[in-house]
Amino acid sequence: MRALALHPDVVVVAGAVLGVNCVIVRGAVEAQGTGAEPVAAGMEPAGAETFVIDSPVLPDELDALPTLLAQAHFPAPSGLLATHGDWDHLLARLAFPTAALGCGEDTVERLRARPGEAQRALRSFDEGLLIDRPRPLSLGSVQGLPLPGRCDVGERELELHPAAGHTSDGMAILIGWAGVLVVGDYLSPLELPSFSDGGDPTAYGATLERLRGLLSRADHVVPGHGPVLDCARALEILEEDLHYLAELGEARKLPAGRRGAAQQRIHAANLAALGQEDL
Repeated sequence: MRALALHPDVVVVAGAVLGVNCVIVRGAVEAQGTGAEPVAAGMEPAGAETFVIDSPVLPDELDALPTLLAQAHFPAPSGLLATHGDWDHLLARLAFPTAALGCGEDTVERLRARPGEAQRALRSFDEGLLIDRPRPLSLGSVQGLPLPGRCDVGERELELHPAAGHTSDGMAILIGWAGVLVVGDYLSPLELPSFSDGGDPTAYGATLERLRGLLSRADHVVPGHGPVLDCARALEILEEDLHYLAELGEARKLPAGRRGAAQQRIHAANLAALGQEDL
């Protein structure tokens, strides 16, 4: 696990497996009055609030999150956010079982329609790697957030944008004051576009176009899987992915850096979902 500070209020935790990213964001209460002193570096602003977006996967990484927050002078999280309902984005509850979990209303619908799906997928993953967790995943009550919309963190606001297409649900989060865009399972330099649980290429392309409009407001783009990107690289991947979607099913090379065996399997699955065969 590696931690990278993108801004005094934003830390990205990169997990050791699946290339997963967890984003920790702090929203401070803004000082009142013209004579207020700025908060010194390394100090926790009075009245600050913290949210954790998505999650690492391994038990020791989840167990380390509270200590990491304390070392960064971030308060314990009052809320957790999941960009979508895939199991590997829902595990922050294992680290912070009493924190409220919020996600887009479409993700709430997905979780309610398929109770236990995330737990079964996690159990299958753990069995494959012989991982023994100290406690099972319990999502508890999940709060649905309207998309598009806004979510307060301290006296700051997170912008919430719809991001269906990879699955039937999805949410991108713009941390505007920090210049950080969290996109969920899009714009990955490691993975091809893929569709599952009601996702489809048309919705995927529409989400990419929405993300295009947000990239100009971001200095850093955090995909669900893979390294943090600058705006220019994120735009390159966006164009590659739109081109891939437009030519899906035709004989062509996959995008550079995404031609390995795992991506060939994703490509074959995409074709199968569309009722086509690889050429």
